[in-house]
Amino acid sequence: MIFTETRLKDALIIEPEKFEDDRGFFARIWDKKVFEQKGLETNWVQSSISFNKIKGTLRGMHFQTKPYEEIKMVRCTKGKIYDVIIDLRTSSQTFKKWMSIELSEQNHKILYIPKGFAHGFQTLEDNTEVFYQISEYHHQDVSGGIKWNDPEFSIIWPNAVSNISEKDNNFPNFQR
Repeated sequence: MIFTETRLKDALIIEPEKFEDDRGFFARIWDKKVFEQKGLETNWVQSSISFNKIKGTLRGMHFQTKPYEEIKMVRCTKGKIYDVIIDLRTSSQTFKKWMSIELSEQNHKILYIPKGFAHGFQTLEDNTEVFYQISEYHHQDVSGGIKWNDPEFSIIWPNAVSNISEKDNNFPNFQR
């Protein structure tokens, strides 16, 4: 596995090292020992998928607060997404900064999202599926979000929003 730091502190892009032959390839996408050596989360308590029928579907920007902050590993297993994270850790040197990455079934990249980040994505193709590994159980009472088009961040989304839940569309703007 190849671990690449991003411009946001502690967020990583993980790319599988492919062992290819005429059948295709084989690659590890998670290895407890390697993650432990790098000081990364190894206790995934929940895995989830998100299936999205329509290109332009937007989900986000989601997070959980203390004491149940989550670490997520996100991979697009079918289709393509524009994945976005925002660093909401007030003590971080990248506080209030955001970044995006294209995750797809073709590039096999994984985004490692630390605690204290908001996360969301927009589908770039119809019938897109996203796979999550999550370090914390879902706790509705500390589950929150930030408005996807909050002017505080000025996130540049690649397409018009074709589909968004009422909940996601009604998240408040960021408040420090």
